[in-house]
Amino acid sequence: MGKRHKAETVYTVYNIFVSALFALAFTVNMVYFVTVAKLDPLQLILVGTALEASILVFEIPTGIVADTISRRLSVILGVFLMGIGTFLSGYIPVFTSILIAQVIWGLGYTFTSGALDAWISDEVGEEKAGAVFLHGTKVSQYGALAAIPVSILLAQNNLATPIMVSGVLFWLLGIYLIRFMPETGFKLNPRQDQSTWQQMGQTLRDGFGMLRIRPALVSILLIGLFLGLYSEGYDRLWNAHLLEQFTFPTLPGLKMITWFGIIEAIQQVLTILAVGQVEKRADTSQTSQLVRGLTVLSAALIGSLLIFSLAGNLWLALTAVIAIGVVRSLIWPLYIAWVNQRLDSSVRATVLSMSGQVDSIGQIASGPLLGLIARRYGIRNGLLGSVFLLLPVLPLLLFQLKNGEKQPVAATITE
Repeated sequence: MGKRHKAETVYTVYNIFVSALFALAFTVNMVYFVTVAKLDPLQLILVGTALEASILVFEIPTGIVADTISRRLSVILGVFLMGIGTFLSGYIPVFTSILIAQVIWGLGYTFTSGALDAWISDEVGEEKAGAVFLHGTKVSQYGALAAIPVSILLAQNNLATPIMVSGVLFWLLGIYLIRFMPETGFKLNPRQDQSTWQQMGQTLRDGFGMLRIRPALVSILLIGLFLGLYSEGYDRLWNAHLLEQFTFPTLPGLKMITWFGIIEAIQQVLTILAVGQVEKRADTSQTSQLVRGLTVLSAALIGSLLIFSLAGNLWLALTAVIAIGVVRSLIWPLYIAWVNQRLDSSVRATVLSMSGQVDSIGQIASGPLLGLIARRYGIRNGLLGSVFLLLPVLPLLLFQLKNGEKQPVAATITE
């Protein structure tokens, strides 16, 4: 076993490289699905639904694994599985194979989602965790920014190449984590009279018990549900919408896919600048500031989605896409920091996984419907459906902003 690195260093490396590997594959994968695998709008949505169904099924069980066995082990296993899923999706451009790849990728993601945030929260402390989440978001943009031109260059001859390369590099990241990822803040506290399965069941019950101890979690998770309801339609249709509705200017010596790399690169640069401003101005340990920021960002997201859906001009549509990407990058760390507040450490990964699961429920519930709308009535109408599904987030946030959280600052699970 190699020498362990400082937890914040590993968290920074993880965010940079995972974001880079996502960008390496995701810069081109939706165009790959449309132009190489020949998926129609409904199939594009079903690919996403398969991914989210996998997350829905596995999110809480893998969160319980992280809370009862090892968060470090959970993250490492997840990274290797994401590598397998990514490689497979690029290796065989067939609808069924891509569906299977998404299920594997989703399983891997659930091993990392709650576990990574719970791991770093325990390593650095809950009060510092919000700032660490924001810093992780900022540095991740550097990784994505560096990977985008690599993805475009690799894709010039074969759109599948950057996707498969990303899969292989996930495995190398897993090897790094095996050697250097510490786990000193997580204190396993097994119940001596319970089997492993009984301990996992008790952890699940304790996780749901936090909803009673901290009632605001119900509203927070409901907001997460609506964030999931809108996102599946947008995520799976925005590339196809641009390809269907607009003609991109020719770039001498480069293929059209380069435009999607330019879009992603601009998003990353603007996100870096925006996160820097949020870090300076926002105290992420204060609930009121988190809710206020989420309210403003959600309103901006709704407006940008509406503009993108209705735009008849390429440059207006591209501006809206870039704005959507930046705003979404800011919403996620603030939302996770909000969920993370006042959680008992013994159920932290489980509750954070619940937030991922309600997002998946939203995407599964809305995805096929939006896909059918897009197939029958046009992609534009599918995107407008996404706007409609996001609207309830605003009154929910305004209610929380007005009423605040009424329970004590500290709450613990009692056995």
